[in-house]
Amino acid sequence: MAITVMQRYEMKYLMNARQTKDLRQKLEGYMQIDEYGLTSIASLYYDTPDTRLIRESLEGQEFKEKLRLRSYGLATGESPVYLELKRKYDGIVYKRRVQSTLPDVDGFFSGHDTLGNGQIQKELSYFRDHYKMLAPTCLIIYDRVAYFEPGGDLRLTIDYKPRYRMKDLSLTRSMDGIPLLDAGWSILEIKVQGAMPLWLSSILTNAGIFKSSFSKYGEAYRRELMKQKEKTIQYTAPKYFGVA
Repeated sequence: MAITVMQRYEMKYLMNARQTKDLRQKLEGYMQIDEYGLTSIASLYYDTPDTRLIRESLEGQEFKEKLRLRSYGLATGESPVYLELKRKYDGIVYKRRVQSTLPDVDGFFSGHDTLGNGQIQKELSYFRDHYKMLAPTCLIIYDRVAYFEPGGDLRLTIDYKPRYRMKDLSLTRSMDGIPLLDAGWSILEIKVQGAMPLWLSSILTNAGIFKSSFSKYGEAYRRELMKQKEKTIQYTAPKYFGVA
């Protein structure tokens, strides 16, 4: 049965190729790769016209929230997609999500209750109506391997080749994008309801893998801001420096 409500701690780490290989070897005997293996995931983030959600997230506020539409592989009009409301407070991540289709999601953002009338759907509707004018802002894509702990609640994912698009924001056309990391680097996410097990903490320490606050959407947003600033500097250079 699909999980629709999640409450857990989530920790992120950046790893180079050597650290990634070392970690995967050390996980053998502790965790297993899930049945899907390497999976390409696309997440379409929604935001306000003034990008309020990502700006507030990057400002380091204690309470953060995001809304995204996720597809496993390229989506079609009939394939399942997942609308997810993700909140973080006091270090704990709360996630609500519903399975739907692209036509029904389009109807939802047009103001209709096409997702149903359950509790999670009501939370999503409140979020939509509160922020108003939500629209696709950034598409994040990556190739993920997920691990699970047999008999436990520990989950671990490794994301390879994270990339993004700020244009052509469609889940149906392509899995291409601008790289977010240098070649060979990956993102480790550890997700657990309680404390991290000592064996995993030891593996990370010995491999020199340390916690990071890296955000895929946040990094894409920062990069686009830098591009805009560089264009502004180039445009104003003739005025201030007398360049013909």
